[in-house]
Amino acid sequence: METLLTADFWFGIFKIIWIDVILSGDNAVVIALAARALPPEQQRKAILWGCGFAIVMRISLTVVAAKLMQLPLLEILGGALLLWIGVGLLKGEEAADATSGNGKPRGSIFVAIRTILLADLVMCLDNVIAVAATAQGDMRLLIFGLALSIPLVLFGSTLMIKLMERFPWIVMLGAGLIGWVAGETIVNDHLLTSVSQQYPALRYIAAACGAAFVLGLGHWLQQRKRAS
Repeated sequence: METLLTADFWFGIFKIIWIDVILSGDNAVVIALAARALPPEQQRKAILWGCGFAIVMRISLTVVAAKLMQLPLLEILGGALLLWIGVGLLKGEEAADATSGNGKPRGSIFVAIRTILLADLVMCLDNVIAVAATAQGDMRLLIFGLALSIPLVLFGSTLMIKLMERFPWIVMLGAGLIGWVAGETIVNDHLLTSVSQQYPALRYIAAACGAAFVLGLGHWLQQRKRAS
């Protein structure tokens, strides 16, 4: 009980809250983009199921995340997967817009949940590792950090869906954010550690290239689909 009153414990709580607030934002954007094309009742189901599976996945990843991130090529593959997800979500935006006139979205709840899980698998690694490092072996802080990340993503994604419906340009920003994270993930791979340390600006260049790739290819696919 005395440990709950120490300054280090409460400072650890503060750091974990701050980390979760910052790092849960990109996950919320992905979930919102994936669920946006669904009817309102299916949106809630997709978000709840996606977050539910994410809880199990995050707890499992916590045990092995630090070791996994040291494996060569893992983050390169994860970044490539995020690029594919970002382009797919932006391409799917055309389908969502095409159905807005008749009020019958054609999105599949199973496809949305699959997209949420694949993206969260890659994007939650930084969150899990940051929380685990901040907790420094304190299981109470670790459990608190994992538990806090779920409602942040859950309510954040619900808010993002409403904002995307009101401001469609946010969809483009969301897709660009996914590409940005993908570029950062690729350049952070263990194989590229020495290069990224020697050239710190490479991280931002790779992130910008990732965002440009997703937005450029996604826009081209949209235009091609309209022309066909």
